[in-house]
Amino acid sequence: MRDLLKNPIWENVELGYSIPDSEHAVSVALPTWNDVINYEEKNPECIKSLRSIYPRFGLNPLVKRLCEKVKKESQYNNHSIWPYPNETIALKAKKYCDRNTSQEYSLIEIKYNFAFLITKKTASIYAKSFWQHTGLGISSRAAAIELGLEDSLPKSLVNEKHQIIKNRISKSTKTDSNNIHLTSSGMSALHTSLEILYKLFPEKPTLQIGFPYVDVLKLPMHIFHGAKLITEENCSDIALEIKRINPAALIIELPSNPMLKCVNIKKISKIANKFNIPVIVDDTIGSNLNINSLEHADIVFTSLTKIFSGSGDILAGSLILNPKSKWIDQFRNALSEINLPILSDGDIVSLEKVSRDVNQRVFEQNQTCLELKKRLETNKEIKNIFHPENCPNFNSILTSNGGYGCLLSFELKGGINKAKKFYDSLHISKGPSLGTKFTLVCPYVLLAHYDELDWAESFGIPSHLIRVSVGLEDKDHLWRSFSEALNNL
Repeated sequence: MRDLLKNPIWENVELGYSIPDSEHAVSVALPTWNDVINYEEKNPECIKSLRSIYPRFGLNPLVKRLCEKVKKESQYNNHSIWPYPNETIALKAKKYCDRNTSQEYSLIEIKYNFAFLITKKTASIYAKSFWQHTGLGISSRAAAIELGLEDSLPKSLVNEKHQIIKNRISKSTKTDSNNIHLTSSGMSALHTSLEILYKLFPEKPTLQIGFPYVDVLKLPMHIFHGAKLITEENCSDIALEIKRINPAALIIELPSNPMLKCVNIKKISKIANKFNIPVIVDDTIGSNLNINSLEHADIVFTSLTKIFSGSGDILAGSLILNPKSKWIDQFRNALSEINLPILSDGDIVSLEKVSRDVNQRVFEQNQTCLELKKRLETNKEIKNIFHPENCPNFNSILTSNGGYGCLLSFELKGGINKAKKFYDSLHISKGPSLGTKFTLVCPYVLLAHYDELDWAESFGIPSHLIRVSVGLEDKDHLWRSFSEALNNL
């Protein structure tokens, strides 16, 4: 496998390369600004070049191969195929399609131990939306085993590794491993959280506080009962606003993506408790090694794909129920009635292996990211830099050994033209996702909000923002790459 710490993927000719060099990669190389635009515009030549894709945004090549096999055997030539781990989960996808279009446009076929949702016409649009927002589809490793490309694993080994992962998370969150549940992705952990929630509370919209990661807002908005959004900056009295909206739950990211702002979670959780509103927290970017999120939430969900894994080739998530929540018994009862979207055997064994060094890795990435931030601050080309170090709300929930994470964003003077020039000349791996052992850079707002750039701008988020997920490279080596690109402006 290509060593991306020493040999990053950044050149024009590497468009579409898997990042990392793995069949299970969750990122893809977009080396130039125009590549990003072409990717978003679905330019045929660009799309044809892609050797991988984030698994929720499309079908991993191995999953696609399995779907093509079904299509060929069953003669579904004019249909789209979406594989789920079992019929119960596939039915959730079908019900969503049926709710929005004709029931005749979709069906479920059980084959190869999976349940395939088969759609045509407008149902395919909704099937794709459900696949993206929920993260409930089968994993590439499950597909690889079915295709005979990887071996099945002994159940005793899988169970052992499953418990080790839970113990690892238990240690950092200081909660019993029985409160921790591994899921097929970060978004499927949120989907499960919302399923729990709506077994207990009325079908009201959720309320997101702070600028959201795109699918954290769109999952409750489109798949469940709607979602509203407010920010502390645009709200003079947060308690009054929460009371007025009276949501089914609050959803909060610690910190937000890509501006890395942290809401006053201590204050907000007290308000929510007073009004009997559950708090769901996403601590993916903050990391439970850096911040105490469970202390201020009823449910915490995390994309283990990112920092916990660090490898960039595993889709995984976790869901933690706070044993001190006033609803803990109801949560547990509700969860027992839900078909938990479990992590596949291959992903469990791989995740246990790559997460063994997570504590040391997070410590090093905290330090390297902070060093890069300080060096960027002194550069004349930088207009604004966004990082949690100077956020009092983030500092207030730091763990005893916690740091500020591996992520920063910045805006260049000279706007989009300078941003393009900088991005194109940067000798660092360029593509979506974060938390990897190797540094990964992208124009995040274009990738996440391409069809709603004006909306993002209304929250003070410029479309030419550059987001950096800092890896384990030598600090001076990393800075040389950035300073050379800045010197070219």
